[in-house]
Amino acid sequence: MAQSLYSQLRGKRILVAGAGVTGVATAKALVRREALVTIVDEQVEEGEGFRIITPDHVQWKDYDLFLLSPGWREDHPLVLSARQAKIALANEIDLAWSLKSPTQKWIALTGTNGKTTTVELAAAMLRSGGLSAIACGNVGTTVIESVDSQENYDYLVLELSSFQLHWLEDAQFVAAAVLNIAQDHVDWHGTFDAYATDKLSILDRAITAILNADDEVVITRTTHWQGRKVFFSLDTPGPGEIGVVEELLVDRAFVADSQEAAMFAELAEVTPTVPHNVSNTLAAAGLARTVGVSHEAIRSAITTFSPGSHRIEKVLEKDSITWINDSKATNPHAAAASVMSAISVIWIAGGLAKGASMVELIERIKSRVRVAILIGEDRDLIADELARQAPHISIVRIDPPATYSKGAASNSLMELVVRECKDRANAGDTVLLAPACASMDQFTSYSDRGDRFKRAVKKLVQHG
Repeated sequence: MAQSLYSQLRGKRILVAGAGVTGVATAKALVRREALVTIVDEQVEEGEGFRIITPDHVQWKDYDLFLLSPGWREDHPLVLSARQAKIALANEIDLAWSLKSPTQKWIALTGTNGKTTTVELAAAMLRSGGLSAIACGNVGTTVIESVDSQENYDYLVLELSSFQLHWLEDAQFVAAAVLNIAQDHVDWHGTFDAYATDKLSILDRAITAILNADDEVVITRTTHWQGRKVFFSLDTPGPGEIGVVEELLVDRAFVADSQEAAMFAELAEVTPTVPHNVSNTLAAAGLARTVGVSHEAIRSAITTFSPGSHRIEKVLEKDSITWINDSKATNPHAAAASVMSAISVIWIAGGLAKGASMVELIERIKSRVRVAILIGEDRDLIADELARQAPHISIVRIDPPATYSKGAASNSLMELVVRECKDRANAGDTVLLAPACASMDQFTSYSDRGDRFKRAVKKLVQHG
């Protein structure tokens, strides 16, 4: 896409899709540049001082550009009608790319799981090395807000979803990492192949790729990519790779002599020290090394970093029972990694499956789960697979009480879940919220789901 699409914004009539976080941030950036902005949204009628219309009120003759928020699909009627009307389509990431300082560089990362923790850790490593950097994108702060920030960052570390990558055309990255690719968002992309293709399109815009050698899909689908590939794994690294040697995280890629090795950190310094978190730490370290951050600065960041809420977050340990909130595990791949980090699990799962299969998940975790507490719209997908593969696992379905409604003050649903777990847990068990599903059927977000779990545990277990 020609950069001219984003030039001369003053007076340009732009329709922004969606009044969510990205849409509003983008609209504000455009207004600052004197563009004429209208927001189209199917549910939001007013807010933030913008003119907001519904899709049925769109007349394409009134607009020069249609700027899409990432969740909008190719088959959305408004996207189809825009293409038919020959209205140019744009997106927030490419807009930000066109507006950034010429000296600012971008690093990017994608994957089915672990993205947020890894970009935050990578940004912390860059800051530890004396560079001004921020994690942004699909992680809280939008890319356009980061570009417009008065901080004038040296580097942006972008977390990019498959939706964002689907629409991306212009942005370029010094380096890009792919953590893993597993079934997710098949309902949006249509097929796993389309999802994986969008994920790996991140490499089309990268000079160096940091790739997970422990992920078969990543390996097979990057065979023909021609840039510099640096593989990371939990095994002993070969020359040009990064990995683990006994109790050390080791670099054999970004050293003067690939026959030698440098240490990133001790294994015990990674928190929590679970396999997928170690893997993500290696990926972040690889990204940091591509821009020259020293091994010492990387180690300093690792030792002081702790993941955000809702990511294998220990809520309580009492009576030899551990209560863990991993509400961010919104797909089977993430849930599997979470369950496999414990030995005997009371597993809380269910919600919106987003078209994902539960077959491989249950096959992987069935030896670790003792009881499954199931909630949400697609809970029977999990229950049916448990019954087929692991009939020894007790299944409890929890229906929301009449007093509970999504977003309301009552926490009766999660309190019912926690009571059931408390009654069934024995010493040595881990009670784990790792739903393998999205949250929006019964909660306002995965963080709302996790916060409600934590409140219920503290009320009924800690103080009960």
